[in-house]
Amino acid sequence: LMLFGVPAHRDATGSAATDPEGVLNRSLARLRSDVGDALVVQADLCLDEFTDHGHCGVLDARGGVDNDATLLRYTEMALAQAAAGAQLLGLSGMMDGQVAAVRGALDEAGRSDVAILAYSAKYASAFYGPFREAVDSQLTGDRRSYQMDPANRREGVREALLDQAEGADVLMVKPAMSYLDVLSDVAQLSEVPVWAYQVSGEYAMIEAAAANGWIDRRRAIEESVVGIRRAGADAVLTYWATELAGWLR
Repeated sequence: LMLFGVPAHRDATGSAATDPEGVLNRSLARLRSDVGDALVVQADLCLDEFTDHGHCGVLDARGGVDNDATLLRYTEMALAQAAAGAQLLGLSGMMDGQVAAVRGALDEAGRSDVAILAYSAKYASAFYGPFREAVDSQLTGDRRSYQMDPANRREGVREALLDQAEGADVLMVKPAMSYLDVLSDVAQLSEVPVWAYQVSGEYAMIEAAAANGWIDRRRAIEESVVGIRRAGADAVLTYWATELAGWLR
């Protein structure tokens, strides 16, 4: 289970993200108490849902994202989420050096039991739209200065291998269906598990087409996930996870 938080209050530094009584950390603690080790409790580690500007990090005086200042906030988030009971941290902010920073902070705190899922090849995609609406994103502009250029295939592999070297336990490619070539490249070279995220826009397209009677819903869902697995994903994050589990059972 991957948890995201939508706080009642947002500010420039996303202070609710590190508040032990904030919505995400409270939810992590409650979920971990309920499920124990029966499920892996995962937390999204990014500031975008918590900032009043909607970016994934702290802004500098010119309005750009300050990479190094953001890393400090990420390490604070990591420790807060680990304390709340998260077993796997999903580093989705795409800051340079985020895996090394978080791994170092966790290890220094004696939390080698907490794993890191690195969003290594996360592209500046149009397919995130429905999710951003659902979390009431405050973003103005775009995230192209830190997310990746959709035209750049090689950089996806480079970023993934850097994250692996920094200590990531799992590498992520996001989105999935439009980046199967990148997913395949990363899967061939990675020494750790590789996951892919079938994002909200991919989900919404299939649901909309099925609702209009243009495609067979179940077959399209199954084919889409099989394609992601075929390209090399060891696991797929998808909004159809529980439904697929029922079908497969």
